Amino acid sequence: MFSLLIVIVALALIFDYINGFHDAANSIATIVSTKVLTPFQAVLWAAFWNFVAFFVFKDHKVADTIAKTVKPEFLDFDLVVILAAVIAAILWNLFTWWFGIPSSSSHTLIGGLIGAAIAKAHTFNVIVMANFIKTVVFIFLSPLIGMLLAFLITLGIYWICRNKNPYSTDKWFKRLQLVSSAAFSLGHGGNDAQKVMGLISVVILYHGVQTGTMSADVDPKSILMSHAWIPIACYSAIALGTMSGGWKIVKTMGTKITKVTPLEGVAAETAAASTLILTEGMGIPVSTTHTVTGAIIGVGATKRLSAVRWGVTINLLIAWILTIPVSAVVAGIVYYVIKLFM
Repeated sequence: MFSLLIVIVALALIFDYINGFHDAANSIATIVSTKVLTPFQAVLWAAFWNFVAFFVFKDHKVADTIAKTVKPEFLDFDLVVILAAVIAAILWNLFTWWFGIPSSSSHTLIGGLIGAAIAKAHTFNVIVMANFIKTVVFIFLSPLIGMLLAFLITLGIYWICRNKNPYSTDKWFKRLQLVSSAAFSLGHGGNDAQKVMGLISVVILYHGVQTGTMSADVDPKSILMSHAWIPIACYSAIALGTMSGGWKIVKTMGTKITKVTPLEGVAAETAAASTLILTEGMGIPVSTTHTVTGAIIGVGATKRLSAVRWGVTINLLIAWILTIPVSAVVAGIVYYVIKLFM
């Protein structure tokens, strides 16, 4: 039983690492495409701020939401459910990374948990609907909020700088992009590392209940408060993953949706960072991918709607919609396969 706990925690941290390099593109795409930093400099910058998020986000609200995605009483505190969910999430993340599709690691993990739980309990009642509904709603709301904020911020900047020298303005916004990309990486670390923290807290709870060392009514959030190694490990894993980069997705995010200038990069990153920090405060596990994609579209739309490559955007939207159901199905299959050998 203890060995299974170690395996799941290790896989969860591997998923966190993959999340880092999968979502590194979100943090650095605009700052690389505008040539403010080289790719190597950009991933170091983003990784640093991913880890700094550990010192900023102490309430663990997103982790708490993830931990309460499914009802443990339906699952007999079965660790195999968590194992299947993590394996499915890793498989989908690697698949989308290989094909350069900026999908959501957050929704992959949630879909995996739901699919494995349904496979175990044979009922949809296993889902905590309040948490699931707000997560699904923000699949659509987070890119829309990012898009609207980016559109308004870009227009505001254009108005403020309407009489400024273009050369000096461009130089200033290249400097400001360091600040905006740092803010976005901070929000990315705070939102995404917490998802794995929530998962690990559930694993420890399930193991504790099965071994009789923990009561079933223990709040997973209290486990995070009493096990400082969990947030440290999760923030470290996502920072290391970001340092590994995700160049295929950088290309999609930084150049294929719309061309971005330093001024527009500041607007997109500021809008995305604001959205992530807002939703973290609300305890909603949103996708950094969805958020920054919406922000980049909002920036492109200020020029003209045709400046946005809608074909690429539609493909991304399809991938977003498929992520939860595909991850759920894969997790269900993985659960049944694992049970054949246990």
